[in-house]
Amino acid sequence: MISRRTLSRDSETADINISPLIDMVFILLIFFIVTTVFVEETGVDVQRPEAASAADLDRQSILIAITASGEVVYGNEEIGVSGVRPVVRRLVQQERLPVILQVDENAAAGVVVRVIDQAKLGGADDISIAADHP
Repeated sequence: MISRRTLSRDSETADINISPLIDMVFILLIFFIVTTVFVEETGVDVQRPEAASAADLDRQSILIAITASGEVVYGNEEIGVSGVRPVVRRLVQQERLPVILQVDENAAAGVVVRVIDQAKLGGADDISIAADHP
């Protein structure tokens, strides 16, 4: 014989415990916050020249901008040529990061050369100049 079960209103209902799910969501949230890479922008817009050989570089880098008027900017602050060496030295000690110069196409070549020189004296191994794809 086949027996059938009948559910009565008095029988207990099964509850779903969602507290482990909430814990897992918080753990994932913390994981994604900790592993996020923050990119520091220079804070000024420069008109970069176009180059046929332009390539994408690592997102983790030291970005220094040189404007057409000769200002040297890092982290939205004007640091001048003399401020490049301490900034690069401080950041390179933490992790070996490449230095990327965002140079305006109307910037003086002398300022660019002095910034490159100060970055090398600060301990930078890899210095690149940013350009736009044509």
